[in-house]
Parts: sequence; C-alpha cells; structure tokens
Amino acid sequence: MSGNLLEVRDLQVSFRTYVGEIQSVRGVTFSVKKGEVLAIVGESGCGKSVTAQTIMRLNPSPPSVIKYGSILFEGKDGVVDITKMSDKQMESIRGAEMGMIFQDPMTALNPTMTIGKQITEGLLKHQGLSKNEANKQAVEMLKLVGISNPEGRMDQYPHELSGGMRQRVMIAMALSCRPKLLIADEPTTALDVTIQAQIIELMKSLQEKTGASIILITHDLGVVAEMAERVAVMYAGMVVEQGTVDEIFYNSQHPYTWGLHRSVPRLDSNSSEELVPIPGTPPDLFAPPKGCPFAARCPYAMSICTEEMPEQFTVSGEHSAACWLLHPDAPKVERPAIAGGIRA
Repeated sequence: MSGNLLEVRDLQVSFRTYVGEIQSVRGVTFSVKKGEVLAIVGESGCGKSVTAQTIMRLNPSPPSVIKYGSILFEGKDGVVDITKMSDKQMESIRGAEMGMIFQDPMTALNPTMTIGKQITEGLLKHQGLSKNEANKQAVEMLKLVGISNPEGRMDQYPHELSGGMRQRVMIAMALSCRPKLLIADEPTTALDVTIQAQIIELMKSLQEKTGASIILITHDLGVVAEMAERVAVMYAGMVVEQGTVDEIFYNSQHPYTWGLHRSVPRLDSNSSEELVPIPGTPPDLFAPPKGCPFAARCPYAMSICTEEMPEQFTVSGEHSAACWLLHPDAPKVERPAIAGGIRA
C-alpha cells in the first residue's frame, strides 16, 4: 500500500433493473493517503456517491453488483479487500474503522431513537464500553463538535434539532470510534451558507486532531479549495482527471474540468460577467459510448474521441487526465482562462 490507507483499483459497479443494466461506476481508480483529504467532484449522477457507498458496502445487492475491481483498505488486521468481505466481516469495519457522513442528516438519523442512543450504539458494539462509559464518551463527542448543553441533547430526538446541529450529530457519530477513514458525502448541501462554513471548519479541525483520512464527495469547488489536498474529477462513472488541488485548479488538462471551473462564479470577475454552462447532457449509462464519454459535449472533440476511450495520460507526478488532447500527435489547444478566483 506504500503509505496509502485506501486503494480503489478499476472498480466497476452496475445496477441491474427491469429495463437494463446501469453501468454507474466504470473502471474507477484512485488512492487515499494516510491523513490526507481527497475530494471527488463532478455533476450529479456521475457516480460519486455510488463509489463512496461501495467502499462502505452500503449499496443493496441486488440490484447493485460489483462487477470487477478491488478496494484495498489497511485496517487493524492488515490489508483487506472490501469487495471480497462478507456482510458479517464488514460489520466489524463499518463504523469502527470507516465512518460516513451523509448529505441529509434528517433522513440518515433514526427519528425514533434519541441522539444519545444513536451515538452510543456504535461505541457499545465496537469498543465494548459499559453503558455509562459510552454515555460519557458520547457527551464528549457532542462537546467536541460544538453542540451546547450536550448532556441535555442526549435525550432529544433528531426533529428537535436544527439542520446544522443534526449534521454535527452525524459527524459526532461518524467519529465516535475514531475511524481511520471518514467519507463525507455532500456534508454541507442541505445547510445554509453560514452553517456550511462552520461545518467545513469543524471537519478541518477534527481531521487535524484525529489524523483521519477523508474522502470528500462534493460538487462545490469552493469546499474543495478549502479542504482538499488532492482531487479526483468524475464524469459518467469514470475518473477523467486527478491530481493535487493546485494542479486541478491552476493546471487542469481535461475539457470537462475546464467546464466545471467556468461554470463557477469567480471572485475576480465583474458582476456583469456571465457564467458559462457546459452544453448538452451526460451520456446514458444504460448504453455508455465506446469512446470518451464527454465527446458529445466537448468543443475540442476529434474523430478518435467518439471511437476509442482515451488512456490516462500522465501530466506530472500524480497528475493525470484521460483526454486525447494530451496525446503527442493531438493538435495544440489553448487552455481557457479559468479558476484563479476560487482559491482567493
């Protein structure tokens, strides 16, 4: 694993339905180093959440099926392949060594159980604490995530808390057993801007204190700039570009990444400057194209783009992109003026 906590290799996940097979994840490969924050970005429906839930083995089977690939995780018992683990084996890892924050805490939390009972459930199962010890640790976790009157909150139900407080409870639950890996799936989507900033600062602070690795699933490039060290850009179930956050923001090489940047407001732009949307729609994953999945929407597409899938071309170090424009024989294209203002 050479310093990596998690390695996802050529992962392929499909959903078998009455009308056909949806190829949701198509050959995804990335790694997460110990103690780092990796952001996975892309449009809705690009396979971000399915990838995250496959790592946690939360997708119901059927209809989901892992068709190919491996997910190697370095746990307390050594390196294991999550794709080959039984449900019983996953129960010993999920919650204890891997935690997950979902994008909607109101539906992720159990409305019939108190906050205290939901946090202590994992502590009792994975750490073998007594009920009193688990209650004390749960109160400490609520304090850690900035919830006032944590002793009183233990007896409250999710509907009695605000959206921001429910998300803090989700973070407390996910971190209660000190997992090595935390997956945050759109953790700020359902919150207003002020609370979003608080949650981001909280996650950064807790990550520094615990040393956990984080996979941040989002479509918000502002959150990526604030938190991530490396970025994987997904489109149509594939990773089309990945690299350090500076490489993706300032030296991105894939036209889809350029399109994402141009569709985001810039701090250095004037108020009359219009955003540039990406034209067209993503491909149908019931029948994905044989060539580059972005070809139909790409202003730089060549004939080979529709005929053959591009390989991952190395740009520098860990920076790579799957685009025929990086082939030595491809015509030179001037990269559009993008980014810059997002990280200011």
